[in-house]
Amino acid sequence: MAGITCKTALLNALTKCVVPRQLSTSSPAFLQLNVRDALNSAMDEEMERDERVFLMGEEVAQYDGAYKVSRGLWKKYGDQRVIDTPITEMGFAGIAVGAAFAGLRPICEFMTFNFSMQAIDQIINSAAKTFYMSAGFVNVPIVFRGPNGAAAGVAAQHSQCFGAWYSHCPGLKVLTPYNSEDARGLLKSAIRDPDPVVFLENEIVYGTPFDVSEEIMSKDFLIPIGKAKIERPGKHITAVSFSRSVGTCLEAAQELSAAGIDVEVINLRSLRPLDIETVVKSVMKTNRLITVEGGWPHSGIGAEVLSQIAESQAFFFLDAPPVRITGADIPMPYTKSLEEVALPRAQDFVRVAKKIMNVQ
Repeated sequence: MAGITCKTALLNALTKCVVPRQLSTSSPAFLQLNVRDALNSAMDEEMERDERVFLMGEEVAQYDGAYKVSRGLWKKYGDQRVIDTPITEMGFAGIAVGAAFAGLRPICEFMTFNFSMQAIDQIINSAAKTFYMSAGFVNVPIVFRGPNGAAAGVAAQHSQCFGAWYSHCPGLKVLTPYNSEDARGLLKSAIRDPDPVVFLENEIVYGTPFDVSEEIMSKDFLIPIGKAKIERPGKHITAVSFSRSVGTCLEAAQELSAAGIDVEVINLRSLRPLDIETVVKSVMKTNRLITVEGGWPHSGIGAEVLSQIAESQAFFFLDAPPVRITGADIPMPYTKSLEEVALPRAQDFVRVAKKIMNVQ
């Protein structure tokens, strides 16, 4: 069953369009870059910059990656720096962690983060805790990356969001890019970081093009870890989200503007460390808060954000109870019609926003 599902996911990925970088017709000052190419260029530049950086995982080399994120890297860097592994996440994650102990800088790709559960002992007990348990003598500069969360038609065992799972653990940094700027700048920062980083991408947006500036295409472009970004300023409601759900918030904000409701959309980018200061400042301005995520509600990222807001000075600025919009609290259905309603939609945000604003 799992094999059939994985094969379907791979075939779907191969049929997705890879959008080449080109001048945007909508804004001549910007280029267009899809998320897949942003990740690819970030790895390429960091491997070129530092010979200690290498990539390993299932089908990352000769096949160019299950989702073509590593396209061309094996031909450029060869077998010693782009390494195809057997289908054993526990095994190759352990090799990658050991290489990091020895001073190399591995990028460990999981074909999907659902498979990282096979390697969670290496990620948590080996990578995350070693710096602390060695009294600061052993750094673990490693990046665990791959698609995270629900894709399309891959059912319950392949649709979890691991943002809350991994951000629960001290010793890990957890990053979640939304667009091409995030993917490029955050991945470069993650590769250069001295500590283990879990880098949660989203399969659905790999082929999506976004406008990027020439500055973002610079080899020196980095996004600081632990700093959120205000994607859309607003004055009535603060929307806090990450990964693909940021797009859901932006879509809803556009619709709500016609009703006179101005939504400020915050892209967290980093789940650990969490930039709660940016959220606090926004809530003190808008006096309302909605969080949106594709994961389950219980012990989720939204729950953590609401908890920290309740413990901060921003609590006294709230004019309405804060609300979480999450994935349904069930295993992901396989049926397309059920899958669509099991994930947050723009219409869900619009309904909640109008309710807390007392707008019909």
